Amino acid sequence: MKILIVGGGMGGTILANNLSRRLKRELKSGKAKITMLSASDQHMYQPGLLYVALGRMAVDELYRDQASLLEPEVEFHVDPVEEFNLDGNQVKAKSGKTYDYDLIVIATGSRAVPETIPGLAENSINVYTEQAALEFYKTISEFNGGRIVIAVGVPHKCPMIPPELTFTLYDYFRDRGMLDKVSFHYTYPIGRLHSLEPVSDWMQGEFAQRGVTSETLFNMKEVDGANKVVYSEEESEAKYDLLVAVPAHKGMEVLETNKLGAGGWIPVDRNRLNIEGHDNAFAIGDTTNIPISKAGSTAHYEAEALAENIASMVKIGAPVRDYDGKVFCFIEAGKDRATYAMFNYNKPPDPKPPTKSVHWFKMAYNQLYWATARGLL
Repeated sequence: MKILIVGGGMGGTILANNLSRRLKRELKSGKAKITMLSASDQHMYQPGLLYVALGRMAVDELYRDQASLLEPEVEFHVDPVEEFNLDGNQVKAKSGKTYDYDLIVIATGSRAVPETIPGLAENSINVYTEQAALEFYKTISEFNGGRIVIAVGVPHKCPMIPPELTFTLYDYFRDRGMLDKVSFHYTYPIGRLHSLEPVSDWMQGEFAQRGVTSETLFNMKEVDGANKVVYSEEESEAKYDLLVAVPAHKGMEVLETNKLGAGGWIPVDRNRLNIEGHDNAFAIGDTTNIPISKAGSTAHYEAEALAENIASMVKIGAPVRDYDGKVFCFIEAGKDRATYAMFNYNKPPDPKPPTKSVHWFKMAYNQLYWATARGLL
């Protein structure tokens, strides 16, 4: 059975390694084959971009060679897919080569699209690419004071990045002795501070302690860079001296081009993770349309569930378990305190007061991530 994994991020990597271990005998005998196609020979630890943006991590700490993270039985090619033929069980890659499959998993991730809001890309900073993170640090290190507006678009990658940016920036300017020169204003598109109500309730107390003001039901419409104002669809405005954006995201452009889902979000069954209308095609991670957090842990838990199912499909011809919506997210509450949110489809999160111990566990995970990608944790 030919298993094709498209995408070499966290979800695709964990899936490939998990499958390789589950199907060791079948891979050795030739009954199964695992192929991964990626757009890059490098694997990035994306949560590390926040620390690059704050000057707390070097860029080269973010990367490992993708091939080094994969089990030797996984056939790996840097050959991004350009055409998907799900009905014909094949894809065409940039090299011109066609890859056939019996089962396919699409794990291509998502991308920030600040350009969809007029003026946002040119007049704000964010943490979603290497270059953006470096520009972020340069900008905040040269900032001499004023009103900092954190403006959030949805959907976006990493559900906890809006509060994390707010709290870590607060600590950054506190450490520079500038809290008397800066103020923080936070905007969010719906009628509370976060899409997850328990997280929103927790944030209210944290904001009150720091004097952070906020405005909800603020959907960005456009940014006037000359006058330093961001306008909302609700006809309100927020004046800023520094605009920190959490831009809305889309799935990868190739998925839109191939009409696999509006906005690049692939419709899948939320438990089995199969693409609508296809029993042998699946999607995991950011690129699905499942209304749950787009986080590395989401991709991780989906990959584990799907690996068990694909292995059982190879061995006995049928899947054996459902993905239950499990997500786990650390929440940095500054430079030395953190908490976490753990939840699934049926159980909401319950963030606890931030502690130093959770923060240091998060710091340790920045290094342990590579073992996670290998499927060892």
